[in-house]
Amino acid sequence: MTVRVGDAFLKIDADRSRIDIEVEAMRRAPIPTPEILWRRPPVLALAAVPGLALGRRGEPSTASPAAWVAAGAAVRILHDAPPPPRPGRGPDEIAAQLDSECAWLTTNNVLPADVIARNRRIAAAALRPWTPVFTHGDLQPAHVFTDGDAITGVIDWSEAGPGDALYDIAALTLGHEERLDDVVAGYGTAVDVDVVRAWWSLRSLLGVRWLIEHGVDATAPGCEVDVLSTQAGRDS
Repeated sequence: MTVRVGDAFLKIDADRSRIDIEVEAMRRAPIPTPEILWRRPPVLALAAVPGLALGRRGEPSTASPAAWVAAGAAVRILHDAPPPPRPGRGPDEIAAQLDSECAWLTTNNVLPADVIARNRRIAAAALRPWTPVFTHGDLQPAHVFTDGDAITGVIDWSEAGPGDALYDIAALTLGHEERLDDVVAGYGTAVDVDVVRAWWSLRSLLGVRWLIEHGVDATAPGCEVDVLSTQAGRDS
């Protein structure tokens, strides 16, 4: 969990290894990251970065198209850098987690069975071999800060590691589908949009249980349940 207190972000995580990952990732990242102020487990204190978040869950983004283009360019710079020297998750591991989460969603009647099945079918397109790159791992727009049209900092690096480039693009645009073209324009190379959409389904299916268990509304417009319903409608 990351909270802002005055001029600092406080990252609170009882898992010390995740804080280690975060510190190492920020050290390696070739894009703006917060200055580390101090570290006293389980808290990591970071200097607040200027500007505002690119977007928030369930809310329309007020950032300019140029800011989203700049975010896409920053993601490309990150992906071109050498990834951290630690194992990343592969398609088989993610597929096993996906099966488990879909079973939980079905057993607990969280979503209609046809919505789960259709999104599981869409998600399969993401589970193909990929060349690992340096991924942020949780690049939701609330973690990307802008001042005007410039990226001023990216926070929350505890999921960073080798992964699929299109996962970061999907995380950045989840619930902000209208911004995908801007991000792709900034990224600067061909992007398989069908795989990005597959990651939207996959990330949403994996995220609903965590949100429910942590008291977060997953049903708000633009959030995971809404995304799953929209995706299922396309697949029908």
